Amino acid sequence: QMQDYAQYNIVLQEDRRKLFSLLQVLKRDLDFAAPAQAQDPAPVRRAPSGAAAPRKGSDHDVVHGAGEDSAANKERIRVAVRKRPIFRKETDKGEVDVLQSDNEQSMTVLEPKTKVDLTKYTEEHNFFFDEVLSEQCNNAEVYARCGRPLVRYVFEQDGKASCFAYGQTGSGKTHTMMGNPKQPGLYFLAAEDIFKFTKQKTHSNVAVWVSFFEIYGGKLYDLLNDRCRLVARVDAKQLVNIVGLKETEVTDVSQLLNTLHAGHEARSTAATGANMDSSRSHAVLQIQLKRAGKVTGKLSFIDLAGSERASDVNDNDRQTRLEGAEINKSLLALKECIRALDQNSRHVPFRGSTLTSVLKDSFIGNCRTVMIANVSPGTLSC
Repeated sequence: QMQDYAQYNIVLQEDRRKLFSLLQVLKRDLDFAAPAQAQDPAPVRRAPSGAAAPRKGSDHDVVHGAGEDSAANKERIRVAVRKRPIFRKETDKGEVDVLQSDNEQSMTVLEPKTKVDLTKYTEEHNFFFDEVLSEQCNNAEVYARCGRPLVRYVFEQDGKASCFAYGQTGSGKTHTMMGNPKQPGLYFLAAEDIFKFTKQKTHSNVAVWVSFFEIYGGKLYDLLNDRCRLVARVDAKQLVNIVGLKETEVTDVSQLLNTLHAGHEARSTAATGANMDSSRSHAVLQIQLKRAGKVTGKLSFIDLAGSERASDVNDNDRQTRLEGAEINKSLLALKECIRALDQNSRHVPFRGSTLTSVLKDSFIGNCRTVMIANVSPGTLSC
């Protein structure tokens, strides 16, 4: 485990970085070698004509026929970090960029500190993730590295996939998901790929159904049905069903996007001390794939409400502070669930919040999860 550095007398950050890089190389080599040995007696599967040639020794690539997406599909939970550019209003306040990234897997935080004798110095913190996206990355590259493998997985494996946008308020979560006319977000890019899949012969019988709801103050509201109040119920199979949720069938990209924009306009936002247009709810977009009326796959995009420090919103009213407390509570519950899943714990605390209860079926069984953590580079966000 990477947290056992001290046990092996690895203290320096540079030694930790080298060890991490070595482990990544060894892991890649084992991923390539193990499948080849295990499947030696089995007949060789041939990729269909026109498909990308798989890398030698990777059974996952043979199944999918797309080597560039195999790594993202192999791991059940992946974490990506996206750094946004520093804003002009931040530099005008004297803030500086304290984040350095290699646009691959590592990010360094240059935290400014002051000693007891008032001497200023900079402390470096090195972090490693599955994907690190620098401020030069646009939404198309974010989708290619984080979103497209999920769409492929849902269609080809009939599984469930979830993509979260997480981070403090003002860090670019909604921009990542919604985007703008010049730079479409993950919603639009995923919609394009989904309907490209449905035009293929093997998926021509797939119908696409969309639902869009928000979780505000621990309560559910349907964004496609005039913010009608919803109730989550658990059935005899221990599956969570949202009673009264409106599902809409869409047949093309424009229809899906029009549905999304209508729901996004109804979402709860408010001005806080940290952001003039802060999302105060978790928005959950669910895209279900149905064959003959039966759900065969589900893709969920969750634009989480921005986490906030109490010191950033101490000038707001009581309602805003209560909203912030509820948001932070649900995000903490989500973190505990992901940690338990990553460590293969026997108990996963899905009942810790409404958010984790509703998304329970997206975490268990045949599923994949990508968490895109959006970070602000300014000094005050450190």
